[in-house]
Amino acid sequence: MNKLNYVVLACFIALMNMADIHAQDKARKLPEVDVKDLTGKMVKSSSLLNTDGLTIIDFWATWCKPCILELDNISDQYPKWQKETGVKIIAISIDDARNAAKVAPFVKGRDWTYEVYIDENSDFKRALNVGNIPHTFLLNKAGEIIWQHNSYATGDEDELYEMIKKEAAKK
Repeated sequence: MNKLNYVVLACFIALMNMADIHAQDKARKLPEVDVKDLTGKMVKSSSLLNTDGLTIIDFWATWCKPCILELDNISDQYPKWQKETGVKIIAISIDDARNAAKVAPFVKGRDWTYEVYIDENSDFKRALNVGNIPHTFLLNKAGEIIWQHNSYATGDEDELYEMIKKEAAKK
């Protein structure tokens, strides 16, 4: 075989692997894990899904400045997003047991209107392979992860909203 054949074969194998990775990510579903609501009640992660449409799950912490900026910016847009697409936002705090008591007053002070839960043992975080926060997932009504983003820079919420509109239009 000449070099060109090797290059073509290598490209073909790489493309097949990329397609397989994308298919696996697309089919990845929300894991079944317990989290706490702000009153301390345990809730199954499957109950967080918006069965009528899209769900955003955003991992954050009270000590994470980019997380707070992201959630503040999304909060400003959330009523419009909900009205136009029906999307549901769930914020999952990864504050540990020592800081979990700070989450509810913190959220109340920010006046966020979306649901907030606490993953103080990081079970949910580990199940979704979240390394750094903020980490945002977009799920369809079947609980399949259709998009995710790690970190935050001002304006990332616009990219998220474009993805929400694109997915909502597929209904």
